[in-house]
Amino acid sequence: MSTAPAPGYVEEYPPFGLPAGSVRGFLSVLICSFFWIVLLIPADQNVKAPLGHFFLLTLVFLSFASHPLQEARAHFLPWLMRVLFVGGSAAAVAVAVVRNPDLAAARLTPDANQIFQWPVLLACLAGGFGAALFLRFVMGRRSELFMTIRSWVGVIAMFLLIVETLLQFVILPTIPEKNLEALKVWEGTIIAIVAAYFGSRA
Repeated sequence: MSTAPAPGYVEEYPPFGLPAGSVRGFLSVLICSFFWIVLLIPADQNVKAPLGHFFLLTLVFLSFASHPLQEARAHFLPWLMRVLFVGGSAAAVAVAVVRNPDLAAARLTPDANQIFQWPVLLACLAGGFGAALFLRFVMGRRSELFMTIRSWVGVIAMFLLIVETLLQFVILPTIPEKNLEALKVWEGTIIAIVAAYFGSRA
């Protein structure tokens, strides 16, 4: 015989009603797909993966290593996302290495002038992740307001990753003089918001 929930009890539900891990999986696919494009874009185009995307990649490893709730193991979507970002990444790396291993290595090596940015990017990653954890601690993971904020952060994170892909591969190549300072702020913002979503689900 099931026990009725206590008065005022609010059940925690995953964002958008999807199985637990689905949104993190989709974000992971978006993060990895950026590297797929970097590796597979024609050799006549000068492309390098920005340093900030390697920080985003750490969130993919976190998503892959995390253990979803027991109920989510019966759902297909979270595991499909894992197969996509793991299998797609393995296939992209294999194709790139077979075609031109030196070019693949060069494209996965950030510009030397970006290396000094790593403390700021790390702070954005830790700040976004930690802020979401703190907010969850203060508001409670079953708070309806917190769950609403978490869902909106997920939407914004997906939107920013899609815009970033279009920006890097479609828009920026057509701009002769790029505003590097604005790009640094943009990169840090993406890292902080994506990390915040992962932190809210940690």
